[in-house]
Amino acid sequence: MSKLYVGNLPSDCNENALRQLFQEHSLACTTILVKRGGYAFVDCADQSTADRAIDKLNGYTYLGSSLVVEPSVASAAKKRSSGVAKVLVSNLPIQIRPEELDQLFSNYGQVQSIEKVPSRDPNTQSVLISYETQEQVQQAVNQLNGYDLDGNPLKVEMSSAESRRRGRSQRGSGAVFSGLPGSGRQTDFPLRILVQSDMVGAIIGRQGSTIRQITQMTRARVDVHRKDNVGSLEKAITIYGNPENCTNACKKILEVMQQEANNTNKGEITLKILAHNNLIGRIIGKGGNTIKRIMQDTDTKITVSSINDINSFNLERIITVKGTIDNMSKAESMISSKLRQSYENDLQAMAPQSMMFPGLHPMAMMSTAGMGYSSRGPGLYGSGPAPYPYQSSLPTQQGVPASDTQETTFLYIPNNSVGAIIGTKGSHIRNIIRFSGASVKIAPLEQDKPAEQQTERKVTIVGSPESQWKAQYLIFEKMREEGYVSGTEDVRLTIEILVPSTQVGRIIGKGGQNVRELQRVTGSVIKLSEQQATPPSAEEETTVHILGPFFSVQSAQRRIRAMVLQSGTPGGTGGAGSRAGRGSSQEGASRSKRDGSATSQGGTTSQSSSQQQSAGSPSSQQQQQPQPQSPSSPQ
Repeated sequence: MSKLYVGNLPSDCNENALRQLFQEHSLACTTILVKRGGYAFVDCADQSTADRAIDKLNGYTYLGSSLVVEPSVASAAKKRSSGVAKVLVSNLPIQIRPEELDQLFSNYGQVQSIEKVPSRDPNTQSVLISYETQEQVQQAVNQLNGYDLDGNPLKVEMSSAESRRRGRSQRGSGAVFSGLPGSGRQTDFPLRILVQSDMVGAIIGRQGSTIRQITQMTRARVDVHRKDNVGSLEKAITIYGNPENCTNACKKILEVMQQEANNTNKGEITLKILAHNNLIGRIIGKGGNTIKRIMQDTDTKITVSSINDINSFNLERIITVKGTIDNMSKAESMISSKLRQSYENDLQAMAPQSMMFPGLHPMAMMSTAGMGYSSRGPGLYGSGPAPYPYQSSLPTQQGVPASDTQETTFLYIPNNSVGAIIGTKGSHIRNIIRFSGASVKIAPLEQDKPAEQQTERKVTIVGSPESQWKAQYLIFEKMREEGYVSGTEDVRLTIEILVPSTQVGRIIGKGGQNVRELQRVTGSVIKLSEQQATPPSAEEETTVHILGPFFSVQSAQRRIRAMVLQSGTPGGTGGAGSRAGRGSSQEGASRSKRDGSATSQGGTTSQSSSQQQSAGSPSSQQQQQPQPQSPSSPQ
């Protein structure tokens, strides 16, 4: 009996489908075990059958995925001995010390050892860093690859037999047609282009042969988003790799398109580059100088789509380049270089402001920049592309949640605005969910309470810090668009988060000092439910009410969650992970606490009660705080 590992399986593949695939290739197999995560183990009758399966199916395109078939070597002990829990770090500054590396990499797990290894560049150094688990290695790779350390962008990758296997999988996965740019590790700044839908078949080739050849020749990863926006006339392609490799892959795609156009008598082709609206101004330049220079240097004609073509859920503009293939490729290289430089400048400009929003990647704030436009229908190119193609190149700050931490937040909106948030047949709320990646649910009216007495509805948002930012911003922005504020006033909504009751004293501080400082810095009104007479247990949670404009409540949320997490209390993310369900079950209690705090001791004393609960910070104080004017520049 010989066991095979089959990797890179489509998400909808099951045992019957995989068994049928083996039978179609006359490969006898006995047991097939399909695992979550897109891989399976297959028992073949003998070694000869296993060898034939590897020859026939390794690299075979199956349902849009390039399979990886190889002998199974799976024992946990063997994986550990082969160095699975090691990460290779290269391009380190020559003067960096092990103590500094230990401090940086220990944010993602206990560092077992740091071993210096030969470096190809004599001006830099490389090291192997060992962790306890593969999960810690993966987190370090995701968070620190590309991180700028003393002017050197680090290259962080897994160092193990597993990484070599994954490398083979990705190198042979030119036909991985996932519509998610984040489905694999992004390398540098991705190039996104737009092609006619009838060209997609030629670009992919028979069983993925053409796109696989492009991938192997250029060493760039090419994702064709063929399943996005079914029926559209154009499809997006995302190319990952270093700048030169991306340009080479793009040129190969143009050559395939030109050949297909010649075969079908369609004439000359054009190159369409997708770029975030925030970057377009720097491509055009003052008075059009930059784009004119590129046209002159490359002998091409370049146009940029109108700003009216974008909307809240699609912020990409189209840069159309016309000319010969060689000239279009040169123009693409110059345009991509300018886009990449502008993106990196934006990243550096946003990083210092992340202190106001602990735990949030600075470029997540850029994802909502330029969203002050009313929605003009669904996105043009599907939901696949990220609104701003940032990668998590900055490390998560110590004591703040990682980007994949799931948080639960309750947001209250006026009852008469629910229809606008939901949209026609649920279109707007679906776009919010798709764009942000968060779960967004609006609570129904309470049956035991008259409708006229229910002035607000609770919106439950579950997602990562980045998803929370996007979903909450879109709701605030929709409220502004629908005219729920007058003139230039900011939309002010109440947000609730749950914190461990044992941490309430830490948040309030001695004599209310901490909460007053929070209100002063963030410009929001913060209220906590009344203290209980008996000491709270470790499992009890207290509701924190935060009232203010978008940036104020975001800053308050992030600071409070960071404060709780720094205390070392498990589950301090306020409804994270398994708390999500429990948070929903506590909606009624949370609402009653909120109503109670707002009407305590009768209507004539409600203001003084509110002031007491917020440690003596009246709302007039926060109104005097200057508010950010653009999502791209929070104070």
